[in-house]
Amino acid sequence: MLPEESLESGKRRRKRLLHAHDLKLKCRLYMQAYPYRHVDWRPGAQLRKPLSEAKIAVITSAAFYSAGQKPFDPAVRGGDYSYREIPEAARPETLQIGHKSDASDHSGIEKDKNLALPLDRLRELKQEGVIGEMARRHYSFMASITAPGRFLNITARRRRSRGALRKTMSTRCC
Repeated sequence: MLPEESLESGKRRRKRLLHAHDLKLKCRLYMQAYPYRHVDWRPGAQLRKPLSEAKIAVITSAAFYSAGQKPFDPAVRGGDYSYREIPEAARPETLQIGHKSDASDHSGIEKDKNLALPLDRLRELKQEGVIGEMARRHYSFMASITAPGRFLNITARRRRSRGALRKTMSTRCC
């Protein structure tokens, strides 16, 4: 039985999903007024080799940071557009969550951080030969960035200066 299912009168019943009317009034009003960008991601990136030969890095919007790293700053107007590098060897249960938004329920990722940054699952996939290898670093940023242009420009500039970013920063994750 899946975690989102429960038995009631002998039948499987899915728990109700979150709807906009479940949010606090201030969050609903904000979401109604927010100028969302509409982006066509097609055709997207194409995998050019078998997954069993690929090096996999994960980009998460869970605002994770490791001990010793600076937490995300909730006082930055438009959202903290910085990112944190999460090393390959990081243990998910040791990561901290730096979100400032109260619009979403973080209880699931508090219980199992692999839901948002599946490092343990990647290790298993590597061991099983499903993927070639894990990247040495994975990346975390805040999802509640209302000025994404700043995030993309500054993040891309920082990564290019280290010679690592080609066309990577997208919201598509593996």
